[in-house]
Amino acid sequence: MYGYDQNPGAGQQYAAPPPPQQQGHGGYGAQPLYPEPSPPSLADAVRAFTTGSMSAEDFQQIFSTSKVYCPRGEGPGFLALHNTQQPVIPMFTSLKELRGYAGKESKYFVITGAEMLDLLPTGYGFVLDMEGEHRMVFDAKAVDQMVDFAMRRMYG
Repeated sequence: MYGYDQNPGAGQQYAAPPPPQQQGHGGYGAQPLYPEPSPPSLADAVRAFTTGSMSAEDFQQIFSTSKVYCPRGEGPGFLALHNTQQPVIPMFTSLKELRGYAGKESKYFVITGAEMLDLLPTGYGFVLDMEGEHRMVFDAKAVDQMVDFAMRRMYG
């Protein structure tokens, strides 16, 4: 017979699974004694960058992996503000910030900062947390610089 006998007979036994390990004592599922610090949230990064305590490179690294909340209309795509010098897309660091701007029942979608940079139409900028204490505006030129930086990081 090929394979193995699925019915345990003499010489074959099922072993009971090992007992779960206690946390903090090593083994599978154990928590490290000193966990890695979590990266700053996008809102923290916005505050740090606008106050000058974070570099542009560090901000962009956090921005690219963070969730960005974008208001949306009936159709797919970004909503743009055209009553500015250049058209900008409003985006928010949290659902709370978005709701403060667009209302409790507003429709939205969530993407990462890197995805947003990839999808943003040419010639558009964006504004983070329009109604927030640390509002940030990125014009189309700044967006191009962010895309260039991301490409250099990715492809060298």
